[in-house]
Amino acid sequence: QVQLAQSGGGLVQPGGSLRLSCAASGTIFRIYDMAWYRQAPGKRRELVAEITRQGFTNYSDSVQGRFIISRDNAKNTVSLQMNSLKPDDTAVYYCNANIATIVGGGLPYWGEGTLVTVSS
Repeated sequence: QVQLAQSGGGLVQPGGSLRLSCAASGTIFRIYDMAWYRQAPGKRRELVAEITRQGFTNYSDSVQGRFIISRDNAKNTVSLQMNSLKPDDTAVYYCNANIATIVGGGLPYWGEGTLVTVSS
């Protein structure tokens, strides 16, 4: 069994910062791409940022320059540093990872989600 446990999130004022973390545990052979998604009320889940095992990153246009995704392969963790937060960033954030439990291809796993609210 593989689990992704998220931490961080909460309420922050516009312009503030928050950090989200996600740790994978269980029978893990290798973790490939890791990512953060978010889903705002009434909207579809969208990709926020992703990072390859080698550290290559990709960001959505809406967070480019404000958010930073990072990972620690030794600890099986991924983090999202969110700066200059805006009310439009309010959403439930989910971590996602492509994880192989045996030699071969991986499967997608999801964290439980954490609410980020940006409001004055």
